[in-house]
Amino acid sequence: MSSPDTSPEQSFPRHSALTQGFTLGAPRNVTVVPGGRTVLFLRSSSGTDRSNALWALDTRSGTERCIADPIALQGEEAISAAEQARRERARERAAGITAYSTDREVGQVSFTLSGRLFLADLTTGTVRELPAQSPVADPRPDPDGRHIAYTSRGQLRVINVDGSADRALAEPEHEQVRWGVAEFIAAEEMGRSRGYWWSPDGTVLLTARVDETPVQLWYLADPTHPAEQPTTMPYPAAGTANAEVTLALIGLDARHIDVSWDREVFPYLVAAHWSPYGPPLLTVQTRDQRTQLVLALDPETGRTRELHRETDPHWVEIKSGWPSWTPDGQLVRISAHEGAYRLMVGGQDRTGNDIQVRAVLDIDDEDILLSASERDPAQIHVYRAGPQGIERLSSGVGVHTATRSGATMVLSSSGLDEPGTRMIVVEGTRRITEIGSRADTPTIEPKVELLWAGERELRSALLLPDGYRPEHGPLPVLLDPYGGPQAQRVLARQYGYLTSQWFADQGFAVVVTDGRGMAGRTPEWDRAVAGDLAGPPLDDQIDALHAIAAEHPELDLDRVAVRGWSFGGYLAALAVLQRPDIFHAAIAGAAVCDWRLYDTHYTERYLGDPGSAPEVYESNSLIGAAAQLRRPMLIVHGTVDDNVVPAHSLRLSAALTAAARPHTLLPLPGVSHVPTTETTTENLLRLQLDFLQRALGGEPGPA
Repeated sequence: MSSPDTSPEQSFPRHSALTQGFTLGAPRNVTVVPGGRTVLFLRSSSGTDRSNALWALDTRSGTERCIADPIALQGEEAISAAEQARRERARERAAGITAYSTDREVGQVSFTLSGRLFLADLTTGTVRELPAQSPVADPRPDPDGRHIAYTSRGQLRVINVDGSADRALAEPEHEQVRWGVAEFIAAEEMGRSRGYWWSPDGTVLLTARVDETPVQLWYLADPTHPAEQPTTMPYPAAGTANAEVTLALIGLDARHIDVSWDREVFPYLVAAHWSPYGPPLLTVQTRDQRTQLVLALDPETGRTRELHRETDPHWVEIKSGWPSWTPDGQLVRISAHEGAYRLMVGGQDRTGNDIQVRAVLDIDDEDILLSASERDPAQIHVYRAGPQGIERLSSGVGVHTATRSGATMVLSSSGLDEPGTRMIVVEGTRRITEIGSRADTPTIEPKVELLWAGERELRSALLLPDGYRPEHGPLPVLLDPYGGPQAQRVLARQYGYLTSQWFADQGFAVVVTDGRGMAGRTPEWDRAVAGDLAGPPLDDQIDALHAIAAEHPELDLDRVAVRGWSFGGYLAALAVLQRPDIFHAAIAGAAVCDWRLYDTHYTERYLGDPGSAPEVYESNSLIGAAAQLRRPMLIVHGTVDDNVVPAHSLRLSAALTAAARPHTLLPLPGVSHVPTTETTTENLLRLQLDFLQRALGGEPGPA
């Protein structure tokens, strides 16, 4: 890894902003070519270059070659509104080639640049632009590499790989209809970022039709540009109508067959799968998410039949990689049963209660590749599960995942002993080579002490200033959680703790805790937040703080602050509003302040329907508690946030003002849910530090 500029001007906030949290220059989006001789991946040229290129690694020689350089192909990048929305849903901050798709044999690779369609032919080494209708989104070659499907202006289109016969297969009837795309909540909450799937023979596409007519329209304006028209945005807030999602089988010969299932009862399309080993599979959910079906689809008639029904008194958790077929035609799924998320193959439990299955990574003739955790949710390992049992493939304390083809696998591993992620190419048990990283090395090294805190053994991390000794005296405490369902902060890797360590080095004891509802533990643990997103998450932060302070007297409980973003922002504001006896200051970034303003699929999963349970929404809202504020609070929000819209923070600020409660509101002009520009990212850290030092009465430290 390259060494950073260590000049005085290159402070951590600046360096972190320039490198997008030290992620630029690291390889990503790995694909193993069948046969294992080549591995494709994306990577930018340096730790400060945002523009990803497409690379190929020869696994035998270890040599790398650039397949497609976005600068050479397009020059300056222009991003369409549709592409910007896709990147927002994917939390994509890089530029250049941010995604690609291949045919079955990975001979043809399609990608977009500035809404234009490009095709790389790995057999000839050529890259060329195809004359497709712009802007192009989500291009995907068929399995045999003869055609490329893509979406554009609401249409599903297809073009031959030689650039001929570009045509629309499905066109929207009006401007609220789009073909072949994932609707907002599918991309934001279900983990489904696509809206069409090729048949194994490349002649038919299973295609979603999204009609947003029923969805209420919101208007998102950037007040820093008053001459510009507001963005009109269909947003399905809790208790309101969702987009209507249907499916059709569309042939290259113009055949069109509607897919039928009981959409009145099961309106959510969670996932789809089409492989050569069985009929197409659909996963559909009820609006309350307590029942989920796996359906088999007859591609000749469009009719479906139920293969499996999953129910839960609270909700059925969505896991990645299922449903799918094994090569011998057995249904693969992940099921929450008797205290564990289990891998089920053809109705048989393959993993038992020893591990918590997180995702299915790959399926072949011999076994199934899994991502899972054992007792420690801070560690994620790679396993293979076969008829004879499970075997762990990754070693060392850390976070691991993998992708493979045949006997060749790329194992991605990160831990606490070094920054970044190593991507090792292995064949069987033999290490072949490593994909090189060009990411910068951080100027600080997190000193993370992983802890089990309190009676519930809450997984926590403690970070102290570099070189701290007890004789230096007690430290003000900064809680730095996310705290909401699923999105873990406490993991056994350096990534994620760099900013926390920087705050620690400014004179804080930083505590990060994952409470109930967090991934990696049992189904019962996840569902402890059912109907109450305020109580258990806040109680767990308090319990962990007190348990850690009992073992670490250097924590000064008379000076405790909390900062967070998104759900973490909600939790930070909740802390000072409800427990000012414990929390003395809060930074609430992009906080969900009124759950009635957040989307259907996420909010209703945990809190139910606001129409039938208004008291639940009231008790979980920050607005009604505004008059209780007695502590300093900094509220931060991007002015064009289309996920947690600015109305959340503005309504909280209005309620605080109406109650004559002093507070600070910091708008971020032109920023969506997560800041991406270098200046905003850098200076936002400095402003938070200044607020904390003033609020807790500390001395300014080096920033």
